[in-house]
Amino acid sequence: MFKFTIFIFFTLILFIQPSYSDFLSNNPNFDPDIDLFGDAKILADHSGNGTHIKLTDKSSLTAGLLLRRQPITFSNLTSFSVEFTFSISGDVGDGLLFILIPHDLAAAFPGNGSYGLDPSSPMNSYLGVEFDTSKDDNVNDVNANHVGIDVGSLVSVAVANVSASNLVLNNGEKLKSWVDYDVGSQLLEVRLSKLNEPKSENPIVSHNLDLFKIWGDQSVFMGLSSSNDANSVQVVRVYSWKVILKNVTVTVSNSSNDANSNKDEQQQQQQQQEEVKVDAAEEAAKKKDRSLTLLAGVIFGTVCVVLVTFVILFMWVIFFHKHEEESLAKLPENPSDVRYERIDVAVDKNAEDHDEQQH
Repeated sequence: MFKFTIFIFFTLILFIQPSYSDFLSNNPNFDPDIDLFGDAKILADHSGNGTHIKLTDKSSLTAGLLLRRQPITFSNLTSFSVEFTFSISGDVGDGLLFILIPHDLAAAFPGNGSYGLDPSSPMNSYLGVEFDTSKDDNVNDVNANHVGIDVGSLVSVAVANVSASNLVLNNGEKLKSWVDYDVGSQLLEVRLSKLNEPKSENPIVSHNLDLFKIWGDQSVFMGLSSSNDANSVQVVRVYSWKVILKNVTVTVSNSSNDANSNKDEQQQQQQQQEEVKVDAAEEAAKKKDRSLTLLAGVIFGTVCVVLVTFVILFMWVIFFHKHEEESLAKLPENPSDVRYERIDVAVDKNAEDHDEQQH
């Protein structure tokens, strides 16, 4: 009976336990299609008006991962924009990593490398934006307060000193970042500001790369990760996470192609003007043809009316003449014969009457 009660208790816990979507449904700042791995957990905000995600605890050897559930398949038309808000405590640690990787990161997380990654896994095709709060000379870090773009390695291909923008990554302040990739220009741009400041027009760091060429039709996972090694106790929190995917028409940005585009545009305009002229000439010719057709129709109609009238008159004349001939044919050729016969008949009749009287 006791075992059965324990079974029912844990079963109810499993069914009553809300999902990530249920936890984040009261916070419109989060896309619901995320999973949490490692030590990442959802906590209520201090104000009690929402929730946030804590990736790492204030202890060593912890790691947390926020991973977008649906992978992305890049094409030569795929662009994306990611917006997220975070804070990093003033303790020692690696900071935060925005990552795109073409294999199942969750299966190998957490590893024993920086940001919870597994150094033994194939990392040559991953893309990362590191908000680094430590200076590692092995990967040529400029300082302990920088943002770097990593392509297949923790050695950044482009880096920006955050201190130059009067910002500090690990002072516990909420910061907001935008990571935008435009497939037309093949440009990845990273922007960073304080929470209540608008999105800057100028990125803090950027880099040209072709993600479709790197990944092809592979499924790519996107997320945020952080970790503490044996010597760090840094706390990283995430307060918002929004992803926008879009397909755009590829445009070329270099000057030679712009000149070619302008030339093509001028040729198109000239061609359009010529087409307009041709259309005007064709329209005038069509109007002339329509006028001639109308005149020909009038003439043809008049001729038809005349012919019909002529036929009617001709038939009428023939019919009338024939009728007249038939009427004349019924009359005797000598009218005196008629009078003579009538007189003879009268005389004979008188004679018959006279004979009858005598008898």
